[in-house]
Amino acid sequence: MLLVLCVDLDDDLGRKTGFSTPVIGRDPVEEAAVALATADPEDSDGNVIFQGLHIYDDLDERDESVEVAVVTGNDQGDVQANREVGDEVDTVLASLSTAEDVTALVVTDGAQDESVIPIIRSRVPIDGVRRVVVRQAQNLESMYYTFKQVLNDPETRGTVLIPLGILLLIYPLALIGTLLEMPGFFLGTTSALLGLYLISRGLGLGERLDAAVEWGRRSLYAGRTTLLAYVVATALLVVGGVSGVNTLDGVTASTDGEVGVLVQLAALVYGSIHWFAAAGITTSLGQITDEYIAGTLEWRYLNAPFYVLAIAVVLHAVSAYFLLDEVGITYLAAALTAGTLLGIVSTLTLAVAESRFSETNPKPDGTSR
Repeated sequence: MLLVLCVDLDDDLGRKTGFSTPVIGRDPVEEAAVALATADPEDSDGNVIFQGLHIYDDLDERDESVEVAVVTGNDQGDVQANREVGDEVDTVLASLSTAEDVTALVVTDGAQDESVIPIIRSRVPIDGVRRVVVRQAQNLESMYYTFKQVLNDPETRGTVLIPLGILLLIYPLALIGTLLEMPGFFLGTTSALLGLYLISRGLGLGERLDAAVEWGRRSLYAGRTTLLAYVVATALLVVGGVSGVNTLDGVTASTDGEVGVLVQLAALVYGSIHWFAAAGITTSLGQITDEYIAGTLEWRYLNAPFYVLAIAVVLHAVSAYFLLDEVGITYLAAALTAGTLLGIVSTLTLAVAESRFSETNPKPDGTSR
């Protein structure tokens, strides 16, 4: 048996006439077609149903086993509409009382409705697809559907429309720049925007920014202290950078002649290292707090603030040695030793604590934790 299947993906039939779908059988389908044509003569889905009736009558005159039906989706989007069509196709197939193998001839009015063909093919073999279009508007709906898909796709929209929009801005901005006697500024700004956009697309910066924003949103609602720690650390880094530059300016102002590169670097480090160390300790403590709350804290994580402090002590001593005359080799050696011992002692202490804690606190499965 051949099933002539008329597809109305956005359910114009149900919304405009109140017909319950699926509609099965020659007479009910004709009533539905007349009702839709009466309700909206310009709706192309009416042509689809009449075409299905025409095919049915032609095959019936040849004494072929044939049935006609109308299936619809809904206007809530392609995914929901496709599922609705699939359910109605199942209903139609279940209503057919025949021992013959059933195949389908799908009748649609354009590319949008044809997107449901894979759903239909998963339920019944398809012998062919018949597209019904108004002769005066050949391929018009397909072009409209293609443009609609391009505009609805965020990836395509960002890739095509944004560069095109920036290019279209060049001429009006050039006119504005000419009137303001600054054509170079406006053209340079437009070129810079286009260049930055292409670079960001090439490096995938948009996806990384979206991921960072999503992480921040989840952290905010989850009450993670890491987010607050990162904000504070960022402020400390800015303050540290400013402090380092101020220290460098002070050294430059108090030194006669040219300041060497090594001294400039020492001044920057000396003025900023304590702020940077505070930022590192803040972020490590925030991470430790979140790990503890989540129940995934391990003893070795506690090494982080001690390591940051040890590195800060070493860098402060080295920069002070090159920058300050009163700091001698003895102070430098003592600071290097103290920083090294701090890192070693913290590592050994936490390793021993973790070992003993794991032995005395086994996991529920019997293994050591």
